[in-house]
Amino acid sequence: MIETRNVFLLGDCEEELKNIPDNSVDLIFTSPPYADQRVKTYGGIHPDSYVEWFLPKAEEMLRVLKPTGTFVLNIKEKVADGERSTYVIELILAMKKQGWLWTEEFIWHKRNCYPGKWPNRFRDAWERLLQFNKDKKFSMYQEEVMVPMGDWAKTRLNNLSETDKIRDESKVGSGFGKNIANWLSRDKAFPTNVLHLATECNNKNHSAAFPEGLPEWFIKLFTKEGDTVLDPFMGSGTTNMVANRMRRNSIGIEILPEYYEMVKYKLSPVELYLCEEGGKYEKA
Repeated sequence: MIETRNVFLLGDCEEELKNIPDNSVDLIFTSPPYADQRVKTYGGIHPDSYVEWFLPKAEEMLRVLKPTGTFVLNIKEKVADGERSTYVIELILAMKKQGWLWTEEFIWHKRNCYPGKWPNRFRDAWERLLQFNKDKKFSMYQEEVMVPMGDWAKTRLNNLSETDKIRDESKVGSGFGKNIANWLSRDKAFPTNVLHLATECNNKNHSAAFPEGLPEWFIKLFTKEGDTVLDPFMGSGTTNMVANRMRRNSIGIEILPEYYEMVKYKLSPVELYLCEEGGKYEKA
């Protein structure tokens, strides 16, 4: 039997995370307040203080994450006095010293980003999604995020040189290489680490709601049904709602009572599903 449920905690995640057992979470997917942003909502954290503010929370996340689990952090730099802040880079280095492995970096390209310019730059149309792990061997279900290949393989192969056409299999485990037979027999390919998703319209009563497709993609990649997904900065509850729809357990922590109550209302009473392996889900 698979049982999925939602759990919500009201308070500062640094303290509320202490209520979660060691090594119990499969995926942490979250977007904390960025430096000097969401000032009206969360007060704002100065870039010079951001690492000191975040590290105690990251330490608790390291404790609750399973050795096979993954932490995906959606975060963005800021520009101050005409140059890029280094607070994200400093945070990465500090987390590595804390014991995290910085395994990968994904880029979220915002397809519907408004154009804009400043005296020395253009508008950002992307954000970082930093992947951290506790161990080099972690759960990952790459086939779940494969994309249709279409006619790409045929058109790309037409441009290969004769030398390319006789190259062996990839030596790094991609399963493709440049062996023509490998490409022509497939209808799907593995994606890149760039995600092309439109930003969320502000219809969730929150200042920084991200699109459902963002947590959905990472939940597919790093978890299976019945696993547990944690968002320690729950906000409008997008991660929790998507996890619930995908039959994962979810834990959400939110410091502001109004958002906490809003998400509880959307997902209350606590959703509880029972299912036999391979069977149909029914609400208990």
